Amino acid sequence: MGFDLVTFSGGKGLRGPQCTGLLLGRKDLIEAAKKNNSPNSNTIGRGMKVAKEEIVGLVAAVDWFLKQDDAAMESEYRQRADRIVERVSSLPTVQTQIFVPEVANHVPHLLITYDQNRIKITGTEVMQKMREGSPRIELNPSTAGAPASAGLPGGPNTIVVGVWMLQPPEEVVVAKRLREVLQQALA
Repeated sequence: MGFDLVTFSGGKGLRGPQCTGLLLGRKDLIEAAKKNNSPNSNTIGRGMKVAKEEIVGLVAAVDWFLKQDDAAMESEYRQRADRIVERVSSLPTVQTQIFVPEVANHVPHLLITYDQNRIKITGTEVMQKMREGSPRIELNPSTAGAPASAGLPGGPNTIVVGVWMLQPPEEVVVAKRLREVLQQALA
């Protein structure tokens, strides 16, 4: 694709260990990067070393990832988003949209917006209530913020749910709790 060097997180979409990653690219640049590894233990990379068990975990994650069907995965993500939409869309002024950022995290995200004159809570307060609930639920950090660098729209009345990291049936739990939080804030 014309890139000299590319890095990928071992976590996130690959679903491997969070402390791992892949460095892919030109051989000479990879060789230069290797100089920040053992036996050069006083280099900047010393604190970022990865254990052999985590490397095996990353290899397993790459094997798993390469066997996935992109269209099937996207369909599943959209179904998860739809299950959340079913629970919250009947609340007054709630609008939903499935959004796929152009670049980073190029997977479906659920955007929920509402009129704060009717549902008297900010996205930041929704995020806090979701964190404080049981189970603890973490919304996308773009919730209630300025538009994110990934292209996610923003605003104080915007809730962003990343459905791609959920495991079935976690979206049902998220939907139930999100509806409770929004319904309690109805004017």
